Amino acid sequence: MCNREELVYLAKLSEQAERYDEMVDCMKKVVKENAELNVEERNLLSVAFKNVIGSRRASRRIVSSIEAKEAQKGADAHVKLIKEYRSKVDGELSKICEDVLGVLEQTLIPAAPSGESKVFFYKMKGDYHRY
Repeated sequence: MCNREELVYLAKLSEQAERYDEMVDCMKKVVKENAELNVEERNLLSVAFKNVIGSRRASRRIVSSIEAKEAQKGADAHVKLIKEYRSKVDGELSKICEDVLGVLEQTLIPAAPSGESKVFFYKMKGDYHRY
C-alpha cells in the first residue's frame, strides 16, 4: 500500500500518461486516507474525474450523431444496435457521476476545513449533477 505522497505522485504520473481511470483510483485512495485535501490534491481529484467523464461524454456525442445519421438513412437494425451501445455509455456516465457525488457528499464536503474548499466541492457537486 502506498502512502499519501506516493499516491499523489502516482496520480500525477497517471495524468501524464493520460490514464485517468487510474488517476481517479489514486485520488480516491488519498481521500480515503484523509479527506482534508490541499489545493494541489483538490485539483488532481477534479482533473481526474473531469477527464474520465469527458471522454465518456465525447463518446456519447459521437454515438448520438451516428445514431441520427443512421436513423435518417432508415437503417433501423443499426439504430437498434446504436441505442443499445448508447445505453452502455449512459450507464458508465451515471456510474461515474454517482461515484464522484458519493465521494463529495459522504467524505469531502463534510471534512472540508475552509470556505474555499467547501465552495470548490459544492461547485464540483453541481457540475456532476448536470451530467
